Amino acid sequence: MSVDALTVPTGREAALRSRPRSDGTAERALVLGATGYLGGRLVPRLLAAGYRVRVLVRSPERLAAFAWGSDVDVVVGDARDADVVGRAMQDVDVVWYLIHSMTSGRRFADLDRSVAQVVSEAARRADVRRIVYLGGLHPPDAELSDHLRSRVEVGEILLGSGVPTAALQAGVVIGSGSASFEMIRHLTEVLPYMPAPRWVRNFIQPIAVRDVLYYLLAAARLPADVNRALDIGGPDVWRYGQMMNGYALEAGLPQRGIAALPVLTPTLASHWVNLVTPIPRALARPLVESLQNNCVMQDHDIDALIPRPPGGLTPYREAVSLALGRVEIDEVETSWLDAKVPEAPSDPLPSDPDWAGRTVFTDDRSRETSASVSALWSVIAGIGGENGWYSTPVLWSLRGWADRLVGGVGLARGRRSRTRVAVGDAIDFWRVEACEEERLLRLRAEMKLPGSAWLELRCEPSDGGSRYIQRAVYFPKGLSGRLYWWAILPFHGVIFAGMQNLIVAIAEGRDRTSGPRSPDGDSTPD
Repeated sequence: MSVDALTVPTGREAALRSRPRSDGTAERALVLGATGYLGGRLVPRLLAAGYRVRVLVRSPERLAAFAWGSDVDVVVGDARDADVVGRAMQDVDVVWYLIHSMTSGRRFADLDRSVAQVVSEAARRADVRRIVYLGGLHPPDAELSDHLRSRVEVGEILLGSGVPTAALQAGVVIGSGSASFEMIRHLTEVLPYMPAPRWVRNFIQPIAVRDVLYYLLAAARLPADVNRALDIGGPDVWRYGQMMNGYALEAGLPQRGIAALPVLTPTLASHWVNLVTPIPRALARPLVESLQNNCVMQDHDIDALIPRPPGGLTPYREAVSLALGRVEIDEVETSWLDAKVPEAPSDPLPSDPDWAGRTVFTDDRSRETSASVSALWSVIAGIGGENGWYSTPVLWSLRGWADRLVGGVGLARGRRSRTRVAVGDAIDFWRVEACEEERLLRLRAEMKLPGSAWLELRCEPSDGGSRYIQRAVYFPKGLSGRLYWWAILPFHGVIFAGMQNLIVAIAEGRDRTSGPRSPDGDSTPD
């Protein structure tokens, strides 16, 4: 039995319509992992399909980064907390389980298991109609990596919950901002000739992110007697090396020579990926480990249960072309780089009175400028990524490479959008902790260092223009933290003064090119 043939209201990758309840109201959807790469794309499609959507998040301020953030019911808390999950499950028909602990440190498997057990029990008690879970493709009899084995275990826990579960299993997801796509992209673009790990010879069945979303949505319509794992994949099966050269053709690059080396273990390969691509070692390792075996569909049972998307599944090269188009027009919907970095500081910047009795180092600067607040903010909001840090690029590059060498994210992580910024966004080796339009951008450091650091950039209106305010704050950890600050202190005058001067200069230049301002401060037309 298959799901009903439906007219998809907003196109090929949009949601299948929600079934109304017996009382005529729309179905309630709960999305776990709503601020993640796939969850952030699934939610608006659920809304378009008529679902009433609830999300469970630890940091509700992160929802401000999404256009749909004000259109969902929000439950704040941790998915390990049975009481919180129980509240989130109330009056829910379908649960989408899109959380995992791939970058949560050594005890990620215990954490994944604990969350899955809590969610399973809460869904059973709440009489949820269906759970939809996304795991990973894997061969049936091979020794799996720790991370892939954990994904399989989570699926088994959900399948044993007593709630009908569709445990979808996908391989490499190709879409703008996906970690798998970015790894292929940067490996291909950076190295004209690649000494690569031997897994480049393994067969992979990639799937476009639009097709993953289609299956996630359609799985909610499966009959109640379907409680099983289902493989999903795109129409192409290629070797990983062929996928890299397929990317090269779509990106207008020469095809790359690839030499598979048997000496690159997963650990060494993850270091190699960390250095060559923006993917940090903590994320590169599980990605690399998942490629140690052939990653293809074991069966096509999904076709008997869910019809293929209108127009068919997306070929690999078309998926690459679509992803590159999104990157080019700065419309990356969600990105891997917004994921939490392991061992990065998570506490917010303490208020000044809380500094009493603590060692803290600061670098404070400010400058009056003729630039308007809007022009100054546009420069501040565009910091990092392709625009850089507005001072001494060599020193910033050296700091970025130093961070990569010790397993950090470095400067190559970039940012999801070149122009837009919101709380929770990653910007190189910083995370946006606070963002107030045309007023404040506060960044929390996620580079490896012996302490915790923040960078604040502010703009305020003043007579004849605006005032730019810049503050760096550092809380050292032990003697090494103090030595670190003193070691880089001679460079602060160059880095922070140069940053201040160039930000102001660029803002003033933008005001000059935008035309004269009217008395109320707005630019007047030519």
